[in-house]
Amino acid sequence: MFHLKSLLFVIALGGATLLHAAPEDDLIRPVQDRWAEIKYKTPEKQQAELYRELAAQAHQISKNNPNLAAALVWEAIVVSSEAGVRGGLGGLSLAKDARTLLEESLKLDEKSLKGSAYTSLATLYAKVPRWPVGFGDKEKAEALFRKSLAINPDGIDPNFFYGEYLIAQDRVAEGRRYLEKALAAPPRPGRELADQGRRQEIRALLAKTAGEAR
Repeated sequence: MFHLKSLLFVIALGGATLLHAAPEDDLIRPVQDRWAEIKYKTPEKQQAELYRELAAQAHQISKNNPNLAAALVWEAIVVSSEAGVRGGLGGLSLAKDARTLLEESLKLDEKSLKGSAYTSLATLYAKVPRWPVGFGDKEKAEALFRKSLAINPDGIDPNFFYGEYLIAQDRVAEGRRYLEKALAAPPRPGRELADQGRRQEIRALLAKTAGEAR
């Protein structure tokens, strides 16, 4: 059995104006908000079924808006989150589904949500086991992380997940630099709960690795 505990993604939106929300924001905001409630406000043992329900809602949005890359990205995020709490072969199957959704979104618009599909896909490749069990590939993960950072160099999520990846590869000092950058990322309007939860994760990982930098 394997666990994908940290495949619980949250991706920065950006792009909304101060006066009017973009149409895609209106469509995916309920999914974003509910995702944050499940991840940061719900006991883990209750999360899997709630993610499954949310995935059905996200899939309906994707189905009704087939050219909207952001809808596919968020459907993938929710599916990945369910994979993370289920683990095992069921989690692996869900991770494969999420990969497919992200690849489809990239065909539509690789810069949607500031390149967050690359961040999510990179994290999947970083955390899923290698063949023959899964499709994990550390080299591919690093290449995808760099693509996400090229699009959104100051974002909280690409810097956090890349920093986490580097630490897992024993590149602790380098990884901590990306975590510090993630901690300094600007707040995302309307994403207060997600930002608060992510910053707690960043601080926890920084504290855990405080004496390990090299």
